[in-house]
Amino acid sequence: MPTTPTEPEVGSLSYEEARDELVRVVAELERGAATLEQSLGLWERGEALAARCEEWLIGAKTRLDAARAASAANAGAGPNGRDV
Repeated sequence: MPTTPTEPEVGSLSYEEARDELVRVVAELERGAATLEQSLGLWERGEALAARCEEWLIGAKTRLDAARAASAANAGAGPNGRDV
């Protein structure tokens, strides 16, 4: 399903934007009013949105893990930055 001016590229969406649009796509699919072609387009868009959300969540976890590791490394250092 090609994007339209009202549908930005999935790769440019923030986590919140992708999540909110995914909720709308799921609601539209659950209504069941779309044609088969529209449903397929919605499904494809939903898959792309879900993947974008997962990218954001994996990135956030990576950043948290790095911050925790840095914090743990700094916890073992004395006032002059050397290990105690």
